[in-house]
Amino acid sequence: MPVIDAHHHFWRVAAQEQPWRNDRHGSIARDYTPDDLRPELIAAGVDSTVLIQSVDEPAENDRLAAYAAEAPFVAAVVGWLPLSDPAAARAELERLDSPVLRGVRCLVGRDPLDWLTEPDSVALFKELATAGLSWDVVPVTAAQTAAVVALAHAVPELRIVVDHLGRPPIDSGGWEPWAGQLRQLSECPGIALKVSLGIDLLSAVPAWPSDLDRYLRWAVDCFGAQRLMLASNWPVVLLRADYQHAWNSLREVVERALDDPNELAAVLGGTAAHYYRINGKVS
Repeated sequence: MPVIDAHHHFWRVAAQEQPWRNDRHGSIARDYTPDDLRPELIAAGVDSTVLIQSVDEPAENDRLAAYAAEAPFVAAVVGWLPLSDPAAARAELERLDSPVLRGVRCLVGRDPLDWLTEPDSVALFKELATAGLSWDVVPVTAAQTAAVVALAHAVPELRIVVDHLGRPPIDSGGWEPWAGQLRQLSECPGIALKVSLGIDLLSAVPAWPSDLDRYLRWAVDCFGAQRLMLASNWPVVLLRADYQHAWNSLREVVERALDDPNELAAVLGGTAAHYYRINGKVS
């Protein structure tokens, strides 16, 4: 089973605006390319990766395709679609040209997702599922969670991937409503969860969190190893830890949370290979 980093980005700061990055993120305000990531993957024993969009614009898809062509270790790309505008999404999907396109997403923040259950949106997601494309999303609010769950019921064949543990409240030591929302999501069999930390949480904590265990144990209890995938969120993760520290820390906490050590292979690569249709080892 290959080891797959299920979530990372590349960017060149002069090439696009990144509205999610502000003056708290000066340490990652530089270019990150395949040459920067390759030695980190080798050191961590990672075979292949899933490259994720970080900007909502058509040019981002062209950049992602070029990066994937440059870096053989990129086994899957999650591109951008304007999903709230089904006609525009269909037009962009028709334009896309990447042999490793395996999923789509758009940045939603805490915006309402009521549009997910509109008839044309449901039809669009059915088309994406038929095309073998997954959907990545980070539902944070109760309303967003309810909308994602409703879509999962409306399109049960759609593979949905919730990024960054759905933003656990590690910075405050909180629990609800995150734990209940994660349980709701896990009750939909087509939804998987990425074991990674997002920029909102990384910006809120002063250092790499040391109290991940109870949050990851809950994720394991809810989703099981077959619907969890390990992901670095590099280079965003560099705000609080280098690649090796972040990857190994998350891996070790997951391993402690698993009752069966043999299940670790699913979290390290099997789940990502299934959800993103990745076959074999990529060097």
